Amino acid sequence: MNLTLRVREILDWYEGETPGAKANLARMLMAGKLGGTGRMVILPVDQGVEHGPARSFAVNPAAYDPHYHYQLAIDAGLNAYAAPLGSLAAGADTFAGAIPTILKLNSANSLSRQKGNADQAITASIADALRLGCAGVGFTIYPGSDAMYDQYEEFRELSMEAKAKGLAVVLWSYPRGGDISKDGETAIDIVAYAAHMAASLGANIIKVKLPTSHLENNDAKKVYQEKRIPIATLPERVAHVMQCCFNSKRIVVFSGGAAKGEDSVYDDAHAIYAGGGNGSIIGRNCFQRPREEALKLLDTLVEIYKGA
Repeated sequence: MNLTLRVREILDWYEGETPGAKANLARMLMAGKLGGTGRMVILPVDQGVEHGPARSFAVNPAAYDPHYHYQLAIDAGLNAYAAPLGSLAAGADTFAGAIPTILKLNSANSLSRQKGNADQAITASIADALRLGCAGVGFTIYPGSDAMYDQYEEFRELSMEAKAKGLAVVLWSYPRGGDISKDGETAIDIVAYAAHMAASLGANIIKVKLPTSHLENNDAKKVYQEKRIPIATLPERVAHVMQCCFNSKRIVVFSGGAAKGEDSVYDDAHAIYAGGGNGSIIGRNCFQRPREEALKLLDTLVEIYKGA
């Protein structure tokens, strides 16, 4: 695999990482139609666990089959496919080597009553990821939750083991719980803080939601206003999140969120590109559409991230 200059530049940012972890990071960066550009589109399918199978797949019944998601990610030319243990295992032999995969190590579900101490259960291991031939592992933390410190310690142990065994590490960093309001979960100051936490915890790839211009924390609000940090437009907010991730020296992909119209998906991608973000990690807006519509949408996203 001949690495592009852009991918070599990105890998140089990850000083202190194991050669194996950097190799798998390169594997994802060089995969698919965006291979070599430093941009990424990843398909995550953990919504069946998080929200329930009917809520996730009934709109497109073909999506009940894990093979459907593997094939969609492959045919769309994406950088990686991320899913929980059972879903990845269900296609691991059939699709071995066809696309880099990311094993989601922890999961929550919509039946839980946890709010203030939002948490997830560890449902897979590093050994599982190695057995399934994954390029990386994924983990979710909830900055702001009363359970966040335990989550950080869990991530520390799993991340150390993953990197020692040559796996890249992806961290979903979703502010939630504690005193954070619903609007605060996507407030620019909170999302940027969550992204910085993920970088500081050692994530190779950081996943956050697209931020709004709302400012949640009063102390932070004073700084944003006094220093006139530009956050009026979405590209400006994306650029600020990137700045908070070691001055744009970490890979950050932004969640696609709930299902919405194509134009909104494209507008988000244009903003991510303009703000210097690395790309999208987009699930429901893909697999809840008919296959041909999903492929068309993903192909357009790829073209946006190519700068076309």
